[in-house]
Amino acid sequence: MTLVITIPDDAAALSVGADEVAWAILSEISQRGLDAKLVRTGSRGLMWLEPLVEFATSEGRMGFGPVNVADVAGLFDDPAHEKSLGLVEDIPWLKSQQRLTFARCGITDPLSLADYQAHGGLEGLRRALQMAPPDIVQEVVDSGLRGRGGAGFPTGIKWRTVADTPADQKYIVCNADEGDSGTFADRMLMEGDPFLLLEGMVIAGVAVGASKGFIYIRSEYPHAISKMRRAMAAARDGGLLGPKILNSSFAFDLEIRVGAGAYICGEETSLLESLEGRRGQVRPKPPLPAIAGLFGQPTVINNVLSLAAAPTILAKGAAFYRDYGMGRSRGTMPIQLAGNVRHGGLIERAFGLSLREIIEDYGGGTFSGGPVRAAQVGGPLGAYWPPELFDTPFDYETFASKSGMIGHGGIVVFDDTVDMARQARFAMEFCALESCGKCTPCRIGSTRGAETIDRIIRGERPGENRALLRDLCEVLRDGSLCALGGLTPMPVLSALDHFPEDFDVS
Repeated sequence: MTLVITIPDDAAALSVGADEVAWAILSEISQRGLDAKLVRTGSRGLMWLEPLVEFATSEGRMGFGPVNVADVAGLFDDPAHEKSLGLVEDIPWLKSQQRLTFARCGITDPLSLADYQAHGGLEGLRRALQMAPPDIVQEVVDSGLRGRGGAGFPTGIKWRTVADTPADQKYIVCNADEGDSGTFADRMLMEGDPFLLLEGMVIAGVAVGASKGFIYIRSEYPHAISKMRRAMAAARDGGLLGPKILNSSFAFDLEIRVGAGAYICGEETSLLESLEGRRGQVRPKPPLPAIAGLFGQPTVINNVLSLAAAPTILAKGAAFYRDYGMGRSRGTMPIQLAGNVRHGGLIERAFGLSLREIIEDYGGGTFSGGPVRAAQVGGPLGAYWPPELFDTPFDYETFASKSGMIGHGGIVVFDDTVDMARQARFAMEFCALESCGKCTPCRIGSTRGAETIDRIIRGERPGENRALLRDLCEVLRDGSLCALGGLTPMPVLSALDHFPEDFDVS
């Protein structure tokens, strides 16, 4: 019986030597004359254990990690090797998760459509093709799925708006311009389970009557771009894309467009401008993209995780998905834990666990060993929270009630050496650098904000400048055209409110 060995070719694993380990494994197989094959998978998300090597056994997959080249020979000789992790599925960090979207990542060959189907892939699309398009939309509405990209807008309502808007041509656009600090779920999914995203986009196309889609991927993700292109070619060969989807009467095809790394193009109207070949700048609304989006046509714009949730909803039913979570936050959320943390990686759990569980139980505290002083949730525009708020449930409304946001699910941890005044300055500087320049509050206000914080840090009239900084934040929040300027006050004000001592240099 052929021995199957897996190791990720996920970008995170590659960055710590996964390719070198893979070549060493192949060399060992050849030298020993073994009946074995090496499969490159995506990552399971246990980033501190990469490169993670798994040997398939009758009991399950035995894991070893983090593995370096010098370890490889010993893996074949001693199942109790010092890098042995036992059965990977039994690792508590992974076993306690509720993986729906990331159920296949790290398990299947990302470019094998047959492997994808063997692990439940295409069940959602096959069901959708047997349903009337309005019923597909209603299933997504009933599931409670909300956009996983930031605002948390109900996905099904967006789909229904596009479906109900008459037009000869409609589009599905996937926002894969993942630019928030501490986020990597989109990249992980595109590299580890690309067919799931393709299936979700096809389901959306069938639901709203769109025959064309675009995936907008940031240029900093070369491995994801390559993996998606190869997956799309395999999907066309397998009938998942093209004029007759799975031998049905529905047609749907896709193109990949590569962005130039502008953070503003993560905003949906700026993304559309870029797709149309123009500079990425915010469009005023109305009209909404769902009514007049790409090339003026009705357009569904969802991010990777939103579209990737659709196959599970259609395969298992709205009630199955809705049973996860709490309040108006339904389903599971892929949470990305990064920064100064001992066990960083991807955690998929139903909404409702606390921030403390994520940082302390999963993260294991700081990598430096110092106490946690702050965590930023929701990317560079998210609030900085002190440990006193860590018992807050991970839920859209609960976070909003405490002047925070979940955003794309990224969490960055800081220890007690962090200077929160400088973190607040970083938020203003980030906004100034990434602003598209279309509106004055964002373009000018962010620059003035950074200058004002500099004066506070230097001890120049700190009381007056703190008041001025709050006034600037109010102008940015209320006067900006989009969320870049509108949300920049969130990290600044949270730093001022929760860590006032870092701004008091008088």
